[in-house]
Amino acid sequence: MVNPHELFTDSADDASPSARVAAAAERARAGNLAKDGDKLERQGKLFVRDRLDLLLDAGTFVEDALLANTAAADLPADGVVTGTGRIDGRPVCVVANDPTVKAGSWGARTVEKIVRATELALREELPIFWLVDSAGARITDQVQLFPGRRGAGRIFYNQIKLSGRVPQICCLFGPSAAGGAYIPSFCDIVIMVEGNASMYLGSPRMAEMVIGERATLEETGGARMHATVSGCGDNLAVDDADAIDQARAWFTYFPASWRDPPPHYAPAPPAGVFTTGVVPDDDKAGYDVHAVIEGLVDAESFFEQKPLFAPELVVGLGRLDGRPVGVVANNPAQKGGVLFVDSADKAARFVWCCDAFNIPLVFLTDVPGFMIGTQVEAQGIIRHGAKMVTAIAEATVAKVCVVLRKAYGAGLYAMSGPAFEPEATLALPTAKIAVMGPEAAVNAVFANTIEAISDPAERDAFVAEQRAIYEADVDLLRLASELVVDAVIEPEALRNELIRRLERAERKDRHFSDRRHGVPPV
Repeated sequence: MVNPHELFTDSADDASPSARVAAAAERARAGNLAKDGDKLERQGKLFVRDRLDLLLDAGTFVEDALLANTAAADLPADGVVTGTGRIDGRPVCVVANDPTVKAGSWGARTVEKIVRATELALREELPIFWLVDSAGARITDQVQLFPGRRGAGRIFYNQIKLSGRVPQICCLFGPSAAGGAYIPSFCDIVIMVEGNASMYLGSPRMAEMVIGERATLEETGGARMHATVSGCGDNLAVDDADAIDQARAWFTYFPASWRDPPPHYAPAPPAGVFTTGVVPDDDKAGYDVHAVIEGLVDAESFFEQKPLFAPELVVGLGRLDGRPVGVVANNPAQKGGVLFVDSADKAARFVWCCDAFNIPLVFLTDVPGFMIGTQVEAQGIIRHGAKMVTAIAEATVAKVCVVLRKAYGAGLYAMSGPAFEPEATLALPTAKIAVMGPEAAVNAVFANTIEAISDPAERDAFVAEQRAIYEADVDLLRLASELVVDAVIEPEALRNELIRRLERAERKDRHFSDRRHGVPPV
C-alpha cells in the first residue's frame, strides 16, 4: 500500500505527476481496509465501497473529492465517500462513511464533502442515500468542523431543506453518535442493522459520567430499542446487504423529486382474496389487518414501515394495479386497534411523507378511537392526536377512507373520514360509524337509570332496548342515505373500487391553504 507521506516528500520527486495522483487515488480508495479489514469481518460488516457496489448500478458511480485530506496520514478520503450514481437507472446522490478511517468520524473536510453532497442534491433535486457508520466528530477538529457557517450544522440545515423535496433514505450499519445521530432522524426511512447499528446523543460511558446512569449500548441506542420503543429507527436488517436491499426496494415507490408522479409498474393480482370472512362481524373480535392488505394490493408489493413500533397501526407502501399507494390501517389484533401517542406519531409522519411525494393514501379503518386514561393524558394524547389529524387534513394527495368494521369518535377523523376531503368514504356492509360504540353510548346517557333498576332481567331488557335504538340511529343505510358514506362495497369488489377511484383522482387540485405554514401541535 502507498505510504501517504511519500506523496509529499522528496522521495516522490522522481515520480511523474500522473503517477503521484494515481498513487494517491489508489490509497484513498483503499481506505484503511488493510489494517481494519479483520475487524470489519468479525463485525459482519462490508467495506464502504462494497456497500456502494451493492447499492448502485454497476459502473455508474462518479466520486467527488476522493483526494480530500490526502496529505494526512491514515485519513484516506477523510473517512467519507461522496458522489453520484444510478439505482435502476435513476440518478442519486450518496454519502457513505468509511468505518476503517478513525471509525468513520468527521473531520473538517469530511463535513465539507457532506455539505457539498447535500448542496448538489438541492441544486439538481436528486434523491440522497445516507450509508451511515460514524463515531461522530473528531474533537481535535472541532473549531474547523463544528461552529461555522459551513460546519456540521449546515448538513442538518440542508437536510431539512431537502425534506419533502427529494427522498432521503438512510442505512445505519454502525454507530451514529452525538450530533451525527440527527442525520438519520431527518431521513424518510432509517434501516438499522441489528447487532451493529446504534444511534445516541450520549454514549453509555458519557451517560454514566454525566448523570450516573449505567446502561448497555443496546439499551441506550441499539437498533431493536429504536425500532420498538423510541421509533427513531424504522426497519431492522439482518446484515449490510439486507439493509441495502431494503433501501433499494423502498426507493422503487418514490419519484425522484416532489415534482414528479411516482413510477408505475406492471400490474399484478393480489396474493390473497379479500372475502367477507376476513373481517369478523363482532366488532370486539380481533383479526390481523395484514390479511386485508394482502387481499387488496398487488402481490408481494407491500413494504411495511415501522412494523415493530406501535403495531396497533400498520403503515406501508404497496401497489394497486401497478401504482404506488400508501396504506394506513388500524390493526385490531394489536391493542384492539386503538390509537395511542406513538401510533398517532407514526401515522402523521407516514402521511406527510406520502403527501410530499405524490403517493395516494388508502385508510383501512377499524378503530374504537383514541386511548383514554391518566397515562395517555399525561403523555399528551390530545396534542399527538391533533398532530395526526393535522397531517390528514393537510394531505392533498388522493385519499380514500374505507370503514372495514367500525369508526368511532375522533378515530373517524384521524382516518380521513368524510370531513377531511377524501375522494370517497367507502364502507363494508357491516360497517358502523358513530361517536362511540353502543355499549358506551347507552351507559353514558342512561347510567343513572340503569343503576336505579334493581331487577337484573329488567335492567338487561332496558339496556338491550336502548342499544337497539342507538344502533338504528347510526344504521349504515341511513348514513348512506344522508350521504355520509359514498358507497357500500362488498369485500371482493373493494380492490377494483379503489383502483377506479384513485385513477379518477389523478388530476385533482392539490391546493390546501394560502399561508407560510401551519403551527401543528408536536
